[in-house]
Amino acid sequence: MDTTSSEVDMTKVQTLESVGWVSYERGRLLVVRSKGRDAFYLPGGKLEPGESPEEALVREVREELGLKLHSSTLVHFATVSAPAHARPGVQLSMRCFTGVVDGVPQVDGEIAEMRWVSKGQSDLCAPAVQEVLRLLPDL
Repeated sequence: MDTTSSEVDMTKVQTLESVGWVSYERGRLLVVRSKGRDAFYLPGGKLEPGESPEEALVREVREELGLKLHSSTLVHFATVSAPAHARPGVQLSMRCFTGVVDGVPQVDGEIAEMRWVSKGQSDLCAPAVQEVLRLLPDL
């Protein structure tokens, strides 16, 4: 079979596993942008060795936004798969959770900016976040 240069050999695609926190209020989703990045992501990130997805999410939300995410309130929202932003040939699989937090979100560490985006602003977001926005109800 002939292939063109625009086709991707799926046997060579690397998959990254991550977690994301879905905070959706009044028709808007809370997203963050890391320093040096041009797209918004869900608060969250990669698991460290030995961490469960829930433990990783609690840690990441604390590190990125200074919030205490209560692990006992975490509910699986969806698992989305999309091309990783700015990483050709890499696919992202992100387990997304909702959950209750204490505190007021404040950018910290590697985070340059946070904002609330509507479905109409999906072009500001990484592909996986665009998938999450598609799954959220219209308000």
